[in-house]
Amino acid sequence: MTRTLAAVVLAIAPAMAQSLAGLWDATVLVNGLEIPFRMEFTGAGPQVAGSFFNGDEKVTSTSGRFENGTLRLNFDHYGSTLQAIMADGTLKGDYIRPAGKYPFSAKPAAPPAASDAKVPKIDGMWEIQVHSPKGESAWRFIVRQTNADVSAAILRIDGDTGTLAGHYKDGKFVLSHFSGARPSLLEVTPQADGTLALLQNGKNKLVAYRPEVARAKGMAPPTEPTEQTHMKNPDEPLHFSFADLNGKMVSNDDPRFKGKVVIVSIMGSWCPNCHDEAPFLVELYRKYHQRGLEIVALSFEEGDQLQNPTRLRSFIQHYGIEYPVLIPGQPEQLQEKLSQAENLNSWPTTFFLGRDGRVRTIHAGFAGKASGPLYEEGKKEMRALVERLLDQT
Repeated sequence: MTRTLAAVVLAIAPAMAQSLAGLWDATVLVNGLEIPFRMEFTGAGPQVAGSFFNGDEKVTSTSGRFENGTLRLNFDHYGSTLQAIMADGTLKGDYIRPAGKYPFSAKPAAPPAASDAKVPKIDGMWEIQVHSPKGESAWRFIVRQTNADVSAAILRIDGDTGTLAGHYKDGKFVLSHFSGARPSLLEVTPQADGTLALLQNGKNKLVAYRPEVARAKGMAPPTEPTEQTHMKNPDEPLHFSFADLNGKMVSNDDPRFKGKVVIVSIMGSWCPNCHDEAPFLVELYRKYHQRGLEIVALSFEEGDQLQNPTRLRSFIQHYGIEYPVLIPGQPEQLQEKLSQAENLNSWPTTFFLGRDGRVRTIHAGFAGKASGPLYEEGKKEMRALVERLLDQT
């Protein structure tokens, strides 16, 4: 080998060793609990991208760099950063969020171990009996199963947990989720009486029943999204008047809203279920705006974001939002700023206004893609509602 060729080989070898491309098995440590999940890295040279998974959806970094064994990924629409150092083929560091950080580690993905055990079938719809602070008596538990592999989601009034994915082993299904938000670990153990014993995040013990069994036992069903929040005076138009990101005041009395069907979305860029809803609202706006639909987002942000709303700006850019986004205040000011509504406690909550400015429907939460058929059903119902309101004079 000539000296020149040897020099080229020596120069290439470190670069090849530094490549992250491919799937990785990762964990974050949250409140002392290790949450496993899968990541994917793409890119060549120092420019890299990292993606979390929410089922089939990818949550990809907005920018990233891997150089000299040091990785930094920015997720601007979450206001978060992943920082890690490579040593002995393992990445170790922190996933840093506005509210704190999670210790992080990752190594190249290994194929899942085969299971020879007889796997119980748990796919389909279940109900989890609860007494939630928001007045719920039950949550839905949606399960999709292929042999020993399961993906699932718990659907509450706010929305779902994201896709919990995992496998059957040693008599139970162990499922987890982390997509840059909503870290969760769920153990599902089938019981002899046909119920499922659930252990959520290592501490919350729950029981899931088939819906027909729950009804037979007299258990209350999950709250319907349109039954959670109501107007104190249904005959009164919904009033709002808040500043946008440029300081311009936008009010329900503005000429742009006169005689229009208006969707008022209560959200926050910190809220994972609001990230689930945003693409659908963008879809509605683009499809129906020319027919008379207006959308206004009221984004309640934490104190640092009120001073410098960088995450919210990235949220707007990431989802291609073209309708006005206003900032009324901080999340704890929700009731104060929208005092016309009662039992307003879900993120997101979506108000549908007729052409006269009165609220026709209030939809609490948003079932994302992890909710499977309920995601499609929810979107179909909201599209139909918008079309009915547009057809009314």
